Amino acid sequence: MVLADDRILEYLYEEERGAPTDMVKSGFVRYSNSYVSQRLKKLESHGLVQNLGRGLYTITDRGKKYLNGELNTSEDAPDEVNTQMDSGPSAGENHEQA
Repeated sequence: MVLADDRILEYLYEEERGAPTDMVKSGFVRYSNSYVSQRLKKLESHGLVQNLGRGLYTITDRGKKYLNGELNTSEDAPDEVNTQMDSGPSAGENHEQA
């Protein structure tokens, strides 16, 4: 993830959808159309945005989670963390016959 990605996702969160040209014209995303297009393809490959066709994109629920700090997008981090800890067998499962 690079700074442009955050700006793109923030734009799509606020506007609900947009094309690279819209983002650049708004002044909110201050990069070239071609660079924004390139980053949108990368964000789409990670499930953060969805291509609606004809160059129009929208943010996904996954993209919203990223913006809210609920998703770590680093290469080595899992998307979801299992919060249940295995504490071994319960007392009812540990039966031994004498």
